[in-house]
Amino acid sequence: MCLIRAFELEVAKLYRDGEIPGFVHTSLGQEAVAAGVCGSLREDDYLATTHRGHGHVLAKGADLDGMMAELFGKASGLCGGRGGSMHIADPGRGILGANAIVGAGMPLATGAGLASKLMGQGRVAVAFFGEGAVNQGTFHEALNLCAIWDLPVLFACENNFYAEFSDSRTLTRVPSVAERAAAYGVVGETVHGNDVEAVAAATGAAVERCRSGEGPALIEFETYRWHGHYEGDAQPYRPDEEASSWRERDPLEITAMRLAEDGATTEELEEVRADAATRVTVAVEAARTAAEPDPKEVFAHVYGD
Repeated sequence: MCLIRAFELEVAKLYRDGEIPGFVHTSLGQEAVAAGVCGSLREDDYLATTHRGHGHVLAKGADLDGMMAELFGKASGLCGGRGGSMHIADPGRGILGANAIVGAGMPLATGAGLASKLMGQGRVAVAFFGEGAVNQGTFHEALNLCAIWDLPVLFACENNFYAEFSDSRTLTRVPSVAERAAAYGVVGETVHGNDVEAVAAATGAAVERCRSGEGPALIEFETYRWHGHYEGDAQPYRPDEEASSWRERDPLEITAMRLAEDGATTEELEEVRADAATRVTVAVEAARTAAEPDPKEVFAHVYGD
């Protein structure tokens, strides 16, 4: 969680300073979901994420230097500088990719789950999505297919209460995402998404059910993004008191207090934070000096090349 926090804070700054091209969507405040879910997966399990997927990809084990270089658009990036913030992928670690299309990761995870079942791989596929994607057809189609085919897919909803710029609680008469799962015969539950232990416990149990052949599962993680939909969003749609209230439920501070109660010292906790910040600083410097992609390769990976 400290590594994700350090990464996102630095990326937000770099974007504001004009060093990172394109758009950037940070997951500050949502670190417990990424860490708790991905910490419950095997290295070969599949993951499909969203435009706000830096934390998920890092938690799944993607190379930090390669991540940062990708955001800078450098040749040493995970996708050779072609993907940028919203299209990072690392198939070797089961990371099927971030996706700029709302809800598009769920069909990808469904396909991966089907492949796992047909090939007897025993791999689970996780689809991250926001509650705003639940009103997309892809959610219902993917959930239904996974249910009738008993696919090993975990639908991981990060409910941060805002679908881009709209309060998602005003967009449906059934605000609970978990309740919608019942319509497809799928087990759904709601979990405190800022409590990494609760996230890990719920995910661990759901993943084992998926892996044992009991079909898909859905978990709704209630959390809150600290920054706007994208970096630079003025957020006029959010009440100040609501944002302040959620910042008091910082997932890193919740975990730090628990660790302190279990005997961790202030020095040990600060060492973890400092180590994460140092690793990110090193990755930034490496990305700044990395080579630019060769223009001659602009058509590589296009039309089967």
